[in-house]
Amino acid sequence: MGAVSGRAYPRPIHPLHAIVLAFSFPLFLGALVSDLAYWGTFQIQWANFSSWLIAGGLLGSGFTLLWALVDLFRFRRARSLRPLIYFALLAIMWVIGFINALVHAKDAWAIMPESLYLSVVTMLLALAAAWIGYSRFRSVEVA
Repeated sequence: MGAVSGRAYPRPIHPLHAIVLAFSFPLFLGALVSDLAYWGTFQIQWANFSSWLIAGGLLGSGFTLLWALVDLFRFRRARSLRPLIYFALLAIMWVIGFINALVHAKDAWAIMPESLYLSVVTMLLALAAAWIGYSRFRSVEVA
């Protein structure tokens, strides 16, 4: 007879949630890289690339934020701060990303250095949210 452990594992992340979570970090990282390229070259097309990457990141993270909000209300009994911290990180990331999109809507010469700072903060928040979101994965032994 096998031993039963009383250890509670966190609820694993849904596969579709994992897919929409995967959009935020690479797109905001790409926006940061294109902002760095614009800062170094002042070729306006890099600012355009960054604007489109931010728009894509906001779209993907909007769906992730919606999913996290539903999970937050659906699983209130969890007694863990992790879902609340995850939702708060996603919400702050989305708001700062939206402000970054508004900054990128200005003339290309007027966006530096503000857009670079906002892109760094947004990318770091996306990394932290992805870290918390994907840390809910668990491996299961198959006998």
